[in-house]
Order: sequence, then structure tokens, then C-alpha cells
Amino acid sequence: MSTTASQQSNIRTGILCILVGIFCLTLSDSLAKWLGPFYSPIQILFLRAAIALPLVTMLVLSLGGRRALRTQHIGVHLLRGAINVASASCFYLGLTLLPLAENTAIAFCAPLFVTAISVAFLGEKVSRGGWLAILVGFAGVVVIVRPSPGNIQWAALLPLATAFGYAVMMVSAKRISARESMLTTMFYIVLGQLVFASLPLAAVWKPIDWSHLPGFIGIAVCSTMGLGLITQAFRMAPASIVAPFDYFGLISAGLLGWFFWNELPDAWFYVGALMIAASGVYVALSNGRRR
Repeated sequence: MSTTASQQSNIRTGILCILVGIFCLTLSDSLAKWLGPFYSPIQILFLRAAIALPLVTMLVLSLGGRRALRTQHIGVHLLRGAINVASASCFYLGLTLLPLAENTAIAFCAPLFVTAISVAFLGEKVSRGGWLAILVGFAGVVVIVRPSPGNIQWAALLPLATAFGYAVMMVSAKRISARESMLTTMFYIVLGQLVFASLPLAAVWKPIDWSHLPGFIGIAVCSTMGLGLITQAFRMAPASIVAPFDYFGLISAGLLGWFFWNELPDAWFYVGALMIAASGVYVALSNGRRR
């Protein structure tokens, strides 16, 4: 009975961690949306990584020691860093062109891309129900965007590219040895972001308005806290239980978009977002049962 009570406690804590972590990431996205009209996505990403790297390094060293900084897969980490910068740049650019909730909802197609890529390159099997869920999810994107011959929102391709890049990052993680901890992976994600965002930085750099500095610090702190809490959630509770709570991001993005920018999505947005969330939850639960 004590073991069951402990498991239930871990599940409740894991759910709380992922809810708070998702809200932190959404808050970070809101700050990026605020800074987007003033700075390029590359500059925002560089400063986010430059501020976050010391925090992540201290966290990794305190929890895992110097051993957690060692890796045998530096090439994979570098590839993931480049993909991370490209996909995050698309997301930040999308924030300046689309409402926060719409940009976030489309990016939530990532789990559907993960499943499709895993089938194509890793030989994983997906049931008919899984393929139907993937089709429903992408149909949800069409419902949100509602393209027509005279009204095509090309900006919607930006969060879609983000979802694809994120999915490639997640699938490429399978090339990293299971002996490497999540702390090691987190450290190299931030380091890779700093390295690859610095390459084109000279071409896009603008002097920083000091009134914007709290925003950059907020992005770094909130994104680091968010990723750390989400990582902890998956460590404490089964993925099939906590993964569906990832879609709390749709609610928090809608609330923050309404509060700060008076963005009120129409009824079709909620229909499409529900289709994306339902398909993602189905895929997560079916994967959990299969494992």
C-alpha cells in the first residue's frame, strides 16, 4: 500500500510539474512575442541561450557532476542544436505574424510528426487508429488556418516547420546512448543553441534597449524552468499519463494572448485546436499502452 501511495504521489507531482512547466514555456513565448517586433529571432535565441547556459551548467553540475558534461555523441548534439535554432526561429517569427494561441496550436502537431517520422526511419508500427489520429490532427491545422484561393496564411507554415523540426530533434534523440542522462541532453541543447545562433548574429544584431533586458532574462529563466520541470515530470510519472497534459499549453496560450494582446480566437480555432489535442492525446496514450 505504501508503494501505491508513493506512486500516486509521484503521479500528482509529475502532473503539477508539467502544468507549471508548460505555463513557464508559454510565458517565455509571450515575452518573445513582445520582443519580436524589435529584434530578430536569432538575436532573441542567442541572448536566451547566453543567459540560460550558466544556469543550466550550474544545475547540471549540482545534480550530475562533471560526468554529466561528457558525451560520446557530440555530432548528434550539434545536429540537434542546428535544428533547434532553425525550428525555434520559425516559431519566434510566427509569433510576430500570428496570434499566440494559433501559433502554439499549430506547433502542437509535433507529436504527430514524431509518429510519422518514427515509422519512416525507425520502422515503428502504427495502428489504423494511430494513422487516423494523425490525419485528424493535420485536418485540425487546416480548420484553424482555413486556406482559400484568395486567403492563404503562409505564416501558418512557420509553426508547422517548428513542429517538424522539433519532431526531428525528438527522433534524433534515439541516436544518443541511454547511458547519457537528461541533464547531459539539456546542457547540449542550450550550448548548441548558443553556438548556432551566434553564427549569423553579426548580420542581425541590434543594440539592446535596456528596458527590454528584463524580457530577455524572463525568456531565459522561464524557458529553462519550463524544460526542467517538464523533464522532471516525465521522470516522476509514466509518459502516457503526463504527456496529454502538454496540451495545457493551448489553454495558457489562449489566456495570455487574450490578456496581453486582446486576441480572441474564433469558434473554428477551438474546433481545430480540439482536433489537434485529441489526436495528440490518442497517439500518446496508444504509444504508452504499446510500451
